[in-house]
Amino acid sequence: MLYISGRGGNITDARKGFILSLLLALAVYLVPLPGLRASGHAALALLVFAVTMWATEAVPLAVTSLIILFAQPLIGVESFENAVIGFANPILFLMIGGFIMAEAIRKSGLAQRFTYYLLGRLGTSPERGLFVSIFSTGLLSAWIENVVAFAMLLPIIKEIVDIMGCSEPEKGKSNYAKAMILGASFGSLAGGFGTEIGTAPNLMAAAYTSIPFLNWMIFGLPLSIAMLLVTWFLLMRIFPSEVRALENGDALIGERIRMMGSMSRDEKLSAGILLFAILLWVTAGFTGINSYSVSLIAAVMFIFAGVITWKDAQKNIDWGLVVFFGGALSLGSALLKTGAAAWIIDKLVGMLGSDPSTVIVMLVLMAVAVIITQVMSNIALSAILVPLSVTLASAQHQPIGVYAVPVAIACSLSFMLPMADPTVAMAYGSGYVKLRDIPRAGIPIIAVGIILTVLVITTLAVPFIS
Repeated sequence: MLYISGRGGNITDARKGFILSLLLALAVYLVPLPGLRASGHAALALLVFAVTMWATEAVPLAVTSLIILFAQPLIGVESFENAVIGFANPILFLMIGGFIMAEAIRKSGLAQRFTYYLLGRLGTSPERGLFVSIFSTGLLSAWIENVVAFAMLLPIIKEIVDIMGCSEPEKGKSNYAKAMILGASFGSLAGGFGTEIGTAPNLMAAAYTSIPFLNWMIFGLPLSIAMLLVTWFLLMRIFPSEVRALENGDALIGERIRMMGSMSRDEKLSAGILLFAILLWVTAGFTGINSYSVSLIAAVMFIFAGVITWKDAQKNIDWGLVVFFGGALSLGSALLKTGAAAWIIDKLVGMLGSDPSTVIVMLVLMAVAVIITQVMSNIALSAILVPLSVTLASAQHQPIGVYAVPVAIACSLSFMLPMADPTVAMAYGSGYVKLRDIPRAGIPIIAVGIILTVLVITTLAVPFIS
């Protein structure tokens, strides 16, 4: 997921992006589009405006979402009352609760202890150290923001690189350091496939398909684990380690754990609350407690237990993401209600032939998502593609999630360029990784990811995506 509450570019870039967005939207609005009614035509123009604004980042993405809200009644798409209905979507409260949980786990120190525990159990050989780097961020990011998971563990991973004796890793000269840093970044992305709250595109797909939390986990976790293993396997071969296992590695890790002391009260509380939340999520079908409520229950428990204060939570909730999501959901709803989404899908399917197979359509949509997500926010991209995918599935009388789920996953296959995802940008910014290293490792992982996703969606996931 991508943090989006920061500033856009400079004033000149903002003006250029805004003018370009207006011109493209106006061009779409003035071009005749047979078969599309006036409100749908206006919604399509608004879509072009929003996509261009998001892609150029003329202003923070959340600001574009605010424009979407007041523009709808002005151009005849929807009334303002209907436009803001996106902010009533319960998925937003799942996000807010997730942010509070992530901050509590970070502040308690539980993530740091978890990583050192894995190292202590698995050992400090290069292969096992890389395994820990990938799986520690991967397992955490299934439950908390992937950027938060990566940021929490990055200092620890750097420390492990130093312990292993890598030579000048900060200058990009160590294969092992490259594998460790990219492994943590890619692991945080792949780990997010496992649950609905793992990535923002997953949340978007869940909002439109209403797939139960446990259903998603049944096919999402196997896919996530498979991707983590693939990442581990490929990185070991793409960046063969120049360092060997430490003779005293276990002693060094043991010393780090001893320095941390016994688990603090906050760590124990954090572990207990997190496990309780996972239990509630998994048993939602039996208890009747939906996933949105579970997220808020856990968040409130963290505050009541004193692990964090409300001020802590406020500082680390990305309110820009919440605003963006509400606006994006509003735009998606407008596309569906006005018939614009159905019109786009009809044209897209027409390009694929009279009766394209489900797998072909899935591959085309995933390819589009993978290419665009390398240069555009995966949140913004999923806001565009997920509602279109739902419309297409309905038109073909397919399970509602048959395209939306793989598209959401493809939006998170952001392994190719630094601008594709904040964790990849942070990995590149560390200096441990050179620019050419990212696509060198990312492209084969993306290719395998597409294949695995199609296999899972067409086999294991079939009973659970309706």
